[in-house]
Amino acid sequence: MTKHWQELLPVDRYMVSAAGLLHEYDRKIITLLYQPLIGPVCVSLYMTLWSELEENRLWSQSSLHYNLMNAMGLNLADIYSARIKLEGIGLLNVYKNKGEEETNFVYELNAPLSPEQFFTDGMLNIYLYKKVGKVQFGRLKKLFSDQVIATDQYDNVTKSFTEVFASDQLDSLYVTDEAREELLPEKGTNFFSKAQAGDTKGFDELFDFDLLLAGIKSSLIPSKAFTPKVKDTIAKLSFLYGIDVLQMQKLVIGSLDVQNEIDIEALRKAARDWYQIEYSNEMPSLIDRVQPAILQSQKNEPVTKEEQLIRHLETVSPRERLMQLSGGAEPSNSDLQIIEGIMMNQNLNPGVVNVLIEYVMLKTDMKLTKSYIEKIASHWARKKVETVKQAMDLAKREENQYQLWAQGKKDGRNIQKRATRSEIVPEWLKEENAPAMADRKQNKADKETEERKRQLEERLKKLKSRG
Repeated sequence: MTKHWQELLPVDRYMVSAAGLLHEYDRKIITLLYQPLIGPVCVSLYMTLWSELEENRLWSQSSLHYNLMNAMGLNLADIYSARIKLEGIGLLNVYKNKGEEETNFVYELNAPLSPEQFFTDGMLNIYLYKKVGKVQFGRLKKLFSDQVIATDQYDNVTKSFTEVFASDQLDSLYVTDEAREELLPEKGTNFFSKAQAGDTKGFDELFDFDLLLAGIKSSLIPSKAFTPKVKDTIAKLSFLYGIDVLQMQKLVIGSLDVQNEIDIEALRKAARDWYQIEYSNEMPSLIDRVQPAILQSQKNEPVTKEEQLIRHLETVSPRERLMQLSGGAEPSNSDLQIIEGIMMNQNLNPGVVNVLIEYVMLKTDMKLTKSYIEKIASHWARKKVETVKQAMDLAKREENQYQLWAQGKKDGRNIQKRATRSEIVPEWLKEENAPAMADRKQNKADKETEERKRQLEERLKKLKSRG
């Protein structure tokens, strides 16, 4: 898997550009609407790059990433992680030119969505609602909206251009070829314009439109109804709510209007209604689906069973791991809420959560005990566990302590009074503890041998004394 140092080095150079003029109001939008979704480090990186642009200019001076690390007080891994989140949410375009001697990057800043675009996005606004809650979301809506004055009660008396201005000497307005060149920007330059908002991308690649169209007869919905905007909405709704192709076919057919066009608002409402029925009115959360690439340790093809397990835990989502351990059954809402709470509140990565799920379920008879899993999760958070390997190693080291937590004991005085039933544990934990258990057994056998030897020597002494 790709590591950050394979993509970026401190000695690599970068320049910052803007897709157009950024405005002061954009800072407010990014801080209040985007920051809850991507975090303060991402916002800090965006603002730092923005500050490198000269006032009313579209390009910065060339600089080293090493200087960016010093300016932000962050390591390169954190900067790379923040950068790819900015890319994913549409605030940054990245261009790379790898030469023989050095690598150069261009970081092109996109403007955020306008408040109207954001609150009607159909995806980002829902993630924001889930993240900040009903009260704060309502406050933000009021902050970015205002009352509408009903101008329909007034007469429009605005004068047109032709009513105000006249044009004389039409012959003088004839533009020669030479003069026409003067009207154009100089070669290699562009006139300033307002930056266009960057959009979130990549959803079309995750949705099978061929299968969707194959299941809908053209007599029901003509192909021209699937405009680029409609297809983009379908793909985003599928990602947002986890709607499969077959279910989406039903929602799309139900959203057809009298003009044989797909009503996007009706489709969004149908998707929301379906999700709320399926998941008891809970709104979806914006979380990383799998372990971030920069924190995946299995760079090479796995060889051992443990390496294969690490690769698997790094490339599946916690929800998928729950289903695998449950024999393919859909996880309950309560189990999903526990896992989501851990990822959000303890800020644990998905791969680490997968290790936690496997450890706890196999140690507690396939149950997710909320207090137990949260206690271990908070311990891992304090230990700053970030990778699957770190989580597995810590679980091996702290096995006895976690066992006490599972039994509800505060010390080790009753540790010998464990149940005698055979305990199910993860294979990777068995392999690690096997040598230690063997050592303990060997020590016990040695002590027993010493004891028998001592008893035999005492009996010999008694026999000699009688003789």
